[in-house]
Amino acid sequence: MIKKSRIKIHPYVFIILTFLCVILLGTCCLMLPWAVTDGKSLGFVDALFMSTSSVCVTGLSVIIPAAKLSIFGKIVMALLMEVGGLSFLTIAVCFFAMLGGKIGIGNRYLLKEALNQNSLAGIIHLVKRIILISFIIQIFGTFLNYLALMKTYNYEFWKTFGVSIFHSIASFNNAGFDIFGNGSLIPFKDNILLNISTILLIVSGGLGFIVIEEIVAKRSLRKLSIHSKIVLLMTFFLILSGMFIFKISMWNDITWLQALFTSVTCRTAGFTSIDMSHLPPAAYVMAVVLMFIGASPCSTGGGIKTTTLFVMFLTFIYYARGKKPKIFHRRISDSSIFKAFVLFGVAVVIVLVATLIIGLSQPNLGISAILFEVVSSFSTTGLSLGITPALNSFSEIVLCFMMFFGRLGPLTIIGVVNHNWMTESKENIQYVEERIIIG
Repeated sequence: MIKKSRIKIHPYVFIILTFLCVILLGTCCLMLPWAVTDGKSLGFVDALFMSTSSVCVTGLSVIIPAAKLSIFGKIVMALLMEVGGLSFLTIAVCFFAMLGGKIGIGNRYLLKEALNQNSLAGIIHLVKRIILISFIIQIFGTFLNYLALMKTYNYEFWKTFGVSIFHSIASFNNAGFDIFGNGSLIPFKDNILLNISTILLIVSGGLGFIVIEEIVAKRSLRKLSIHSKIVLLMTFFLILSGMFIFKISMWNDITWLQALFTSVTCRTAGFTSIDMSHLPPAAYVMAVVLMFIGASPCSTGGGIKTTTLFVMFLTFIYYARGKKPKIFHRRISDSSIFKAFVLFGVAVVIVLVATLIIGLSQPNLGISAILFEVVSSFSTTGLSLGITPALNSFSEIVLCFMMFFGRLGPLTIIGVVNHNWMTESKENIQYVEERIIIG
């Protein structure tokens, strides 16, 4: 018998297709009349924008979810955020494995690529632990949110519970959507418990699933991998530096809690306890920088990632000293350095191109507001200077592309053209090295 050869689908293509399918499904659900309170279904572009923003855990919105969406619409958004944050592939494989199904080598390879792992060993066990830990964190966050909000909603159990679980999902998945009303967490700027619970959820989701799993499993900072140590180091450094910059630049208009919250939320979360449309220059620059950097690899956030910045910064320092970059008695590989600079370069180019396109389409919005919106979309942050509802359909589509590109990551999109994904590429011909004049 002649065996039919299986068509090998590129793992990155499969990951991209799953995200697209979930976005389209979410768009169809949000277009249903019963997804909105007034019974008038959202237009296709608006529904697509909201679905993309939910799946890509961004938080930008062309409507006010609290007023426009029905309970069904809010449940759809919550599910889209959960699937987008944890990835459909991870959730599907986890539940399939729990039901006793056998996970083939192809699906295991897909998971390895989705989670940026170096080996297939223990990948299913890792996925189960990631899902379990993620749900436990969100349940704990729901409990804290309930305690913080029960007085606000006059101790109405179901209403308070609904808002609490939605906010917990949006916070952990770094989505930034709220159903409090128009103003995000500004009305709750003095609610210490809600601010602290939101910060903890955002940071947990932004650290990355691998780091969280390691912290739970090893229970000692000394035993953590170099990746986890770098992520923790960079996370706290960026949070603290951002907090001090925001406080110093807005000394009389912001409390230390608001400065801390703003620093945390600028790293891909999207909630706000201050009016972002009145940021002074220093705070504006800091916000854009934090958004562009974003969260960490294998997390619910976007951006170029903390490890990318760390590798680039370390390379600068060691290059000036004429040495190879190293950290924790380990030398950083040339491939990691190459990936970091490629990722940074591609991110800068796509942000500038998108800003230029929207600027040509709607020059009345102002370059600073457009750049802020584009970086917010790319980093899946969801913060805005207030121009999102004023965007035309063309600009919305551009930002949808930016959110999709940012959530999957530039390297994932670029990796699609790699035809040697099953094996490491090796060139048969060795070329003479040429030195190009740089600088």
